[in-house]
Amino acid sequence: MKKGNVTRDAIIDEALSQAVIVGLEGITVGTLASRLELSKSGLFAHFKSRAALQLAVLQAAIDRFALRVVVPAFLGIDGRHRLRRLFLRYLDWISEGDGAGGCLFVTASQEFDDRPGAVRDLLVRSQKEWRNVICKVIEDATNNGEFRKDTDSEQLAFELAGIALSYQLSLKLLQDQRARKLAERSFDRLERSVLLKARN
Repeated sequence: MKKGNVTRDAIIDEALSQAVIVGLEGITVGTLASRLELSKSGLFAHFKSRAALQLAVLQAAIDRFALRVVVPAFLGIDGRHRLRRLFLRYLDWISEGDGAGGCLFVTASQEFDDRPGAVRDLLVRSQKEWRNVICKVIEDATNNGEFRKDTDSEQLAFELAGIALSYQLSLKLLQDQRARKLAERSFDRLERSVLLKARN
């Protein structure tokens, strides 16, 4: 890997670590340059604008989410078991991120929910794709006879997202030690509501 690419990756890594705490808007060139022992001009040589840096950081988070959450859930299992693995790995992501210690998507959603632009567009696209993955897994479980035929995949995905957001709030803000247990219990109740009677 070329030195320029190594430096660029180091900038993104550090910026992502900052962003999960202070948000994409909270990333400062001065702090990044200081942490990485770069000049501000040297840092900007890799990203021509603050928006370009934000987009690169968000895309890195999306890629890492796919590798840590989505890809492993599709290895060796399917149907309802895949849905459970997706959900549990999503909880892991919320609590740990990719080692940076949190979920950038939740932070960025609060920053950019009503701010048009390229960052919001990328965030919206990524979250729709994530929701579509969940819906597809639910539909597969329905088609193979694990979930009731009248299961509404969009509704179930919506409710799972709600559990995850409640987990984020309970874990991060309220520091509730029961957060993980409560989230998993909520998933179990939701799953039971759509399981065929023969599988209860």
